Amino acid sequence: MAPTRDPLTLQPRLHSWKEIAAFFDRDERTVKRWEKERGLPVHRMPGSGRGGVFAYAHELTEWLEGRKQEFEGTELNAAALIQHDSSPKAASIPPPALGKRTMFRSVIWFLPVSLIGLVLFLSPVRREFSSGSALAASRPPNPEAQDLYLKGRYYWNRRTPDDLNKAVDFFTQAIVRDPGYAPAFVGLADCYNLLREFSAMSSDEAFPRALAAARKAVELDEFSAEAHNSLGFATFYWDWDPVGAEREYKRALAINPNYVQGHHWYATFLMALGRNSEALDQIEQARKLDPTSAAILADKGIILHTAGFQDEGISLLKQVETTEPNLASSHRYLAEIYFARQDYESYLVESRKFAASVHDDAAVAVQAAAEEGFRTGGLRGMWEKMLPVQKEYLGQGKVSPYTVAVTCAQSGRRQEALQYLQSALAKRDMGMLFIKTETAFRNLHQDPAYRELVSRIGMRASS
Repeated sequence: MAPTRDPLTLQPRLHSWKEIAAFFDRDERTVKRWEKERGLPVHRMPGSGRGGVFAYAHELTEWLEGRKQEFEGTELNAAALIQHDSSPKAASIPPPALGKRTMFRSVIWFLPVSLIGLVLFLSPVRREFSSGSALAASRPPNPEAQDLYLKGRYYWNRRTPDDLNKAVDFFTQAIVRDPGYAPAFVGLADCYNLLREFSAMSSDEAFPRALAAARKAVELDEFSAEAHNSLGFATFYWDWDPVGAEREYKRALAINPNYVQGHHWYATFLMALGRNSEALDQIEQARKLDPTSAAILADKGIILHTAGFQDEGISLLKQVETTEPNLASSHRYLAEIYFARQDYESYLVESRKFAASVHDDAAVAVQAAAEEGFRTGGLRGMWEKMLPVQKEYLGQGKVSPYTVAVTCAQSGRRQEALQYLQSALAKRDMGMLFIKTETAFRNLHQDPAYRELVSRIGMRASS
């Protein structure tokens, strides 16, 4: 039986059929056949079609271990590969105290196969820096790790699905070079905080990884504003703990009052809580510190709109859309605004742009159905065409139950909407944080089941 790992142990990632084949010392045709005929655990990147694959070394080892008899008498056997996982130098990393929801989740870092050998030595090196954050903060970083970190930040700031995945790899390589380098863990946390927004990655896949990386960063450097800020983000959107999240945001800004991303993410947090005047103050501070950031300007646009400055907000979002057409958030915000204004043609245009910008095949398919339905049957036709497509992709885990609940509510299927909201609650879908302000659910506000749902996430239903 393959040895198990602690949920926070770094796990190697193989990036292509070539690397997977090399892992087994076989050709690509053989491992492709194993996937098809024997269930070899190979994963595909969202939106990359059949070509973009990756695999985890520990999963491949476990797969082989479970098929000993099939390979009996061949030079390929589990014992030959267990060495990838069984080195005493690869002892599990003791995890920080995790919440009940994340305790048993397997959090996996993505590592190129060329780094597998180095991973085996991470745990003992890591213990060198676990005696206190002061040591981690005061010692000079490994220059190579620092360079990899800076490359990761470059791609992270671009906020496209491909660039965020590149950033994941750079931050992970930085951790391999220097496992006591807190900024690299912050970068990894920030990637996962955004991947569920700017790509097809689900919240229940992204946020536990973000939370674990952020906690590790705080453990390594208690005085890192960046680490506390990242932890605040995941604490709110995954743990649904606004008190704990605000404590982390404030801690970040107390450490560094000029921390741009601290003001930025605190602003969006405040907007989510309906504290719009405070949100405007924070986002303006972020803008002054970094006036060229398209992400900050887009978020300022939606905060302005939410705070009642609707024309100003739309104008700013259109400016961002013109200068940064690949930024997904401006398209999403404009789609939401146009829908609320019942400008459905503009809503469909912006929704199409958003779906394309996040490389989400499911969103593209749903959008195509919506446009066809609207063209042939108006608003009612749009909902009727969207719903079966959404349900199909929901079954594949590519559409959230909260999204399906919105469509059901819009088309008058109240009981179905409530059922999907129950499912969204069980999955901790972050959309549930905005259930009270979602206009699609106005016709549910008097329903006891709806009020019960709202109360379970600590909010009061509107009258």
